[in-house]
Amino acid sequence: MQLSDMDNQLSELLRGSVDVAERTELKNRLKRSAESKIPLIVKAGFDPTAPDLHLGHTVLLNKLHQFQKFGHRIIFVVGDFTALIGDPTGKSGLRPPLSEDLIKQNAETYTQQAYKILDPDKTEVRYNSSWLGILSSNDIIKLMTSMTVSRMLERDDFKRRFKSEKAIYLHEMLYPLLQGYDSVAIKADIELGGTDQLFNLLVGRSLQKLHNQKPQIVMTLPLLEGTDGKNKMSKSLGNYIGITEDPNTQFGKTMSIPDEIMWRYFTLVSSFDGNRISELKSDVANNKIGMKEAKETLAYDIVERFWGKDKAHDAKLYFNQLFSKGQVPENIEQIDVKFDADLELATLLRDVGLTKSRSEAKRKIREGAVRIDGNKIELLPKSAQTIVIKLGKKIIKVNFV
Repeated sequence: MQLSDMDNQLSELLRGSVDVAERTELKNRLKRSAESKIPLIVKAGFDPTAPDLHLGHTVLLNKLHQFQKFGHRIIFVVGDFTALIGDPTGKSGLRPPLSEDLIKQNAETYTQQAYKILDPDKTEVRYNSSWLGILSSNDIIKLMTSMTVSRMLERDDFKRRFKSEKAIYLHEMLYPLLQGYDSVAIKADIELGGTDQLFNLLVGRSLQKLHNQKPQIVMTLPLLEGTDGKNKMSKSLGNYIGITEDPNTQFGKTMSIPDEIMWRYFTLVSSFDGNRISELKSDVANNKIGMKEAKETLAYDIVERFWGKDKAHDAKLYFNQLFSKGQVPENIEQIDVKFDADLELATLLRDVGLTKSRSEAKRKIREGAVRIDGNKIELLPKSAQTIVIKLGKKIIKVNFV
């Protein structure tokens, strides 16, 4: 491999990353791998805590795909054992562990959804119960001797809970050690994770040193903001774009993200390389295209990845016919509603006459029958001035005043 090719590979792999330990060593390993034709082992772990993946999860999957594209060995670690503990990262209290049956169900859907991005023929799926589940009591005690309490309390979430006198359970402190041991078990060269996982990833380096392995390169990637542009993408907050959601919903939700985070989405979840993204930025800056057109390019790319070109084309057409530039069907009913930050979706549906009662509205919401601006939705957007609500064959436009 020529030096220029290596520099291009390194630049592409580092694009979007936040923490890299260690950058120089990463370049050296990539070079040695190219010379020896022995691929690097690149690992990322996913605890199956929910049945579906959203775009926030694909930030790591996209980076794994880049390593895969350059010929490296990808290991998708399903944390079926660590999910029994519950990752305490970012939690202000105890995270309830999941049942084994639910973990198994979630794990099956995780891997199938991951294959929408990763090449299934070139991806190794490993369940960490296969090595963690056979550790003896002596093994666990030996593992615990590698970490002090004071070092563990350097974790931001543990530090906050300790200062605020909130409970920290002993089994939670096992989580970083077990995740770190995953890297020992598979002899990882590189581990990827979100910025909130930095502590755990560095534990993996420490444990590999104790086991006479070369410490893995650690790369963290940003946590993707949701469609509200503020909070981390999360299904519980209703600001997520699911990778199994229908094309119209995916397209519409992508179009709803604030302009100021659009380029982060391009960098972290689109299929475009750095050069293509730079071209689009230049086109917007020089007024060759507008922000809306750039965002449509992003939405089309996301839908195409998960549903194909035909579905992406149809979703774009649907969005533009119904919602673009304020265009709505000519006979649509429009209702002015006094803005109230505490207004609930069920109440709005009843008040505008789409349902007869709040209970009926809640049932329709649970069934996924309510669409706002083309998206299946469960929570009322708090920042929109105008929304188009569709329930069955009824469509109304609500103007908040």
